Amino acid sequence: MSLTTPNASSMLDRLVGFPTVSRDSNLALIEWVEAYLDEHGVQHWRIDSDDGSKANLLARIGPAVEGGVVLSGHTDVVPVDGQPWSSDPFKLIDKGDGRLYGRGTCDMKGFIACALAEVPRWVQLALPKPIYLALSYDEEIGCVGAPRMIERLMADHPRPAAVIVGEPTSMAPVVAQKGATNLRTTVTGHAAHSSQVNQGVSAIHVAARLVTKIEDVMSELKAEGRVDEAFNVVHSSLHVGKIAGGTATNIMARECSFDWEIRHLPQDSVDELLGRVTDYASQLEAEMQQRVPQTNIVTETLNATVPALADRDNVEALSLCHMLLGEQAVGGAVAYATEAGQFQREGLATVICGPGSISQAHQPDEYIDIDQLEAGSRFMRALGEKMTVS
Repeated sequence: MSLTTPNASSMLDRLVGFPTVSRDSNLALIEWVEAYLDEHGVQHWRIDSDDGSKANLLARIGPAVEGGVVLSGHTDVVPVDGQPWSSDPFKLIDKGDGRLYGRGTCDMKGFIACALAEVPRWVQLALPKPIYLALSYDEEIGCVGAPRMIERLMADHPRPAAVIVGEPTSMAPVVAQKGATNLRTTVTGHAAHSSQVNQGVSAIHVAARLVTKIEDVMSELKAEGRVDEAFNVVHSSLHVGKIAGGTATNIMARECSFDWEIRHLPQDSVDELLGRVTDYASQLEAEMQQRVPQTNIVTETLNATVPALADRDNVEALSLCHMLLGEQAVGGAVAYATEAGQFQREGLATVICGPGSISQAHQPDEYIDIDQLEAGSRFMRALGEKMTVS
């Protein structure tokens, strides 16, 4: 493939070919993009992970002045293990049905492909303000990589005016998202023969009561009117995704642990929601320790909380999307987490807008509609034209 005048489809074909599952390195993809940017004379900066096995990439097309636009996308994808794919997940497939199949096509290498394909045209423009490309690692496991990239952006470059995070929104601007926190609770009980239930403390039974409480919190929130109708799930959600414990049916379980999450509305406090669960856990722990002092309940966070994106201070980014997309409805909200809240936390006007549908993300035979990829390309072309006259 010639890199001189790529289109979005050919660029996506190359990007999908890098199996950048979050558990693995993304450096091969980063190195390829760096070489592509070098070919077109674009400045770029690599921001490595602590162990050097992964990297963010920040690039700037245009002058080092304030008022630029950041196009943000993550390079990692979710695993394909156990999914019934009908083709190689890491090979872009065109079945002639108006769709392009492959892992990451919509989430979110399609957006990155649209941006990279436009680079040869952008560099020919007399841009008075810059366009930044911000490519991150490990978004899928808790938006891990972006904060250090954002820190470098704010420290080493003139302040941008707007950020567009290109998660799949069917090219409709989104102004709010929920935050996300992953947690693990471990209950340590006291093992005993199951015929002697008065002698032990079952970690599984205690964990079950906690799991039920976690679900009950959502009912409490609805009863209190803690809802936002902009979201399709109108309240903050709490969900237990994994649980493990016990050794045999006739042994009272000494240990049980479960992994769970809180996805909080922008106006809710994750600490307050977590407190409802940990307060109840403290009550259960006191009951346990009355029977066996060595028992306990410990909850730990598995990632730094991914901040929510609130519908505020986003005029620059929202107005830009409106101009580039035309008279489309704006102001949507999504329940999934993205890196947008991390940009907003630094005071940057931020919206989410990208090609593809979130309903295809993480699925077997993930795909992006070709007309969505074309819409993303038109968006990028219009961005360059708008930046030239701004």
